[in-house]
Amino acid sequence: MSGSTKTICGPWRYVLLCVGMICTVLGIAGIVLPGLPGTLFLLIAVWAFSRSSERFHLWLYNHPRFGSGVRAWHEHGVIPPRAKIAAVTMISFSFALLWGFVLEDWRLAAATGVVLALVATWIATRPGAIKQEDPA
Repeated sequence: MSGSTKTICGPWRYVLLCVGMICTVLGIAGIVLPGLPGTLFLLIAVWAFSRSSERFHLWLYNHPRFGSGVRAWHEHGVIPPRAKIAAVTMISFSFALLWGFVLEDWRLAAATGVVLALVATWIATRPGAIKQEDPA
């Protein structure tokens, strides 16, 4: 694991520990449930644990099932293609719902659309796989 973690003491440690646990549960659920961004919640959980519990942080970071995605993002900034497709699809679906049912002012809808388009573009432009070093 690269980098060091800074554990917070006092009541904030317990807040972050709870955030980490809740996000871990949501992340695991997101792997099974369509539309729930599992990897995002696991990334939030590993961040919260890095500041509240080294034990839980190392457990999640090195987990045989969930750790690979967390490590790929942390070490290489990689978002797998399947996750990119899911994220951009959910962003589009969310915007359609907002446009059709929630946002009445076209300016607010347009501003929301611009922000969501920027987020989707950022996600789509992240690497999709870990770049292999050329041995030559």
